[in-house]
Amino acid sequence: MNWWRYTRKPSVPERRERARREGRELERKMAKSGRKPSPVRIEGRAIASTFWGKAWCGNLESYRDYAYRLPRGRSYVRHDAVLDLDIGAGRIQAVVSGTQLYDVDVSIKPLAKAHWARIKTQCAGEIGSLIELLEGRLSDRVMGIVTDRERGLFPKPKEIEMRCSCPDWATMCKHVAAVMYGVGARLDAKPELLFTLRNVEHGELIAAAADLQVPSRRARGKTIEEAELAGVFGIELAELPHARPSPKKKRPAPAKRSGGKSRAAGKTGKNAKANRRGR
Repeated sequence: MNWWRYTRKPSVPERRERARREGRELERKMAKSGRKPSPVRIEGRAIASTFWGKAWCGNLESYRDYAYRLPRGRSYVRHDAVLDLDIGAGRIQAVVSGTQLYDVDVSIKPLAKAHWARIKTQCAGEIGSLIELLEGRLSDRVMGIVTDRERGLFPKPKEIEMRCSCPDWATMCKHVAAVMYGVGARLDAKPELLFTLRNVEHGELIAAAADLQVPSRRARGKTIEEAELAGVFGIELAELPHARPSPKKKRPAPAKRSGGKSRAAGKTGKNAKANRRGR
C-alpha cells in the first residue's frame, strides 16, 4: 500500500454538480411512489435569515456535543447536499449526497405536557396573533422564553436520536449535521414546522391568552358594578345580608255601604243644616 497516496477532495463546483446529478436520480426513484423530493437550497452564506431559523441554528450550536461535526454540516448544506428533507411530528427524514446517497433519520421526543403548559402560561397575553407569532414579531420577553436552552421549545441533545446509513460511527456525522442545519433553513419558510416537530399546536399559545383574559374581564366588570352601586346609595355592599325581601302585604278592601243608608244619611244632614239657618 502506498501511504503517500491520498484522495483529492472534490471542489465546490464538483460537489454541487454531483449533488444535482444525484438529485435527478432521486427524483426519478421517488416518482415511482408518487412523491417529489424537497431539497434544501441555501442562497448566499447565511443558512437562516428569520427569527425561527436563526434561533434553531443558534440552539444547535450552543451544545458542545455537536461542535466537532457542525462545520462540515454547514459546508454540506450550503453545497446543496441535502436532496430531500421531510419534517413531521417528532421526526426528520432526509437524503444527503456524500460519497453516495445516505439516508438520515432523526427522532425527537415530544415536548412534555407540563413543559408546554408552562410556556403557554408564561407567554399568555404577550402574543397578539398567530401571524405575529410565526413571523417572529415577539417581545424580548417572549423570545427569551421560547428560545431558552433549558425551558424553551427547542430539543436538547438527550431528546434527539440520530441515525445515518453512512459508515461514520459518530453520533452526529456530517450528513446528520447538514440535515439539522437544513431544518433551520426550512423554518425560514415554514416556522410552524417547529411546533409540528415538538408535537404541540402553535395556536394554543393564542388560545391560552384568551382563556386567561376572559375570567379577569368578568371579575373587573363585577367589581365596577358594585362600586357604582355603593357610590350611589352610600352603603357597603359587602355588609348587606343576603336575605330575601319580605312579600308586600295587601291592604284590605274598604267595606261597601248600602245605598239606602247613604241616602238617609244625606237627607238627615240637609235637615240639620236647614234647622241651623232658621235659628
